[in-house]
Amino acid sequence: MIGNRILVTGGAGFIGSNLVDELMKQDVHVIVYDNFDEYYLGKERNLEQHISSLDLTILRADILDTKTLFKALDNVDIVFHLAAQPGVGFSLEDPKKTSNVNIIGTLNVLRAIKEAGVRKVIYASTSSVYGQPQYLPIDENHPTNPVSIYGASKLAAEKYCQIFAHQLGLPMVILRYHTVYGPRQRPDMAIHKWTRALFEHKPITIYGDGNQTRDFTYIDDIVDGTIRAAEVEDAVGQVFNLGGGNRISINEVVKLLIETSEVGESRVVYEPPKVGDVSDTYADITRAKQTLGFNPKVGLKDGLRRFIEWYKDHTKVERQRRD
Repeated sequence: MIGNRILVTGGAGFIGSNLVDELMKQDVHVIVYDNFDEYYLGKERNLEQHISSLDLTILRADILDTKTLFKALDNVDIVFHLAAQPGVGFSLEDPKKTSNVNIIGTLNVLRAIKEAGVRKVIYASTSSVYGQPQYLPIDENHPTNPVSIYGASKLAAEKYCQIFAHQLGLPMVILRYHTVYGPRQRPDMAIHKWTRALFEHKPITIYGDGNQTRDFTYIDDIVDGTIRAAEVEDAVGQVFNLGGGNRISINEVVKLLIETSEVGESRVVYEPPKVGDVSDTYADITRAKQTLGFNPKVGLKDGLRRFIEWYKDHTKVERQRRD
């Protein structure tokens, strides 16, 4: 890792906390900058294994709070900017919050980074910036035509990142994550919702006919690619897809999940497609392989097994906390 002080915005979230886990294994001081938004609860527990470490600082603060943000970046070497308002559906319900956090919040982060003289910035974007695919697999040169407010907000933030990089000399890497899943996944995300339905013996809901495909990417592979983006000098100024490099239909994923869970027969119900969903995601990861040495290792079957194990342990602990 190039630097001694690393700041992770959104460091208590799903991807952020898994990234922090890996960074804490290195000889660095990690600063988690997170507002612990009530969009989903319990994020404090994502960091509890590090809470007594002198190498971790937790700042409960918002990226819309410029005063705190500017102070937090003093003497920071690398910033992983993961803080965002997620959710395609949520962005339709509250487009103002989505835009404020993802666009204005990112602009605040970039301004603070530029003033602080940070050595490198890794910005976590999303495959949602592409919109409906014009060809598959999708490479980084694919047109960006988002079909959701969330995707549009992340693309706008990307544009700010590129301006700060190309016009103001900010050392920047942009990563486009594809359908990330794994331990600590948000409760509103598909695999988490389906798994919860299975173990609560409720129907699994699929939106659309289930023939739409996704490139599912296990969290460990995403964390590996994200850290590589910080370590590889040739990554600066580039955009990278981080994905599993495969696609599978939603129907097939649900079938595999049911088989892996071993809970028995489960009923699947179909609802109309959600606004803002796309037909397919499928990442061309050639650039990430060549430049970053990125090579996703966790296949979907193994990843689902790991997630199910985590889910069972997690729900057991939550039950004990309530009792």
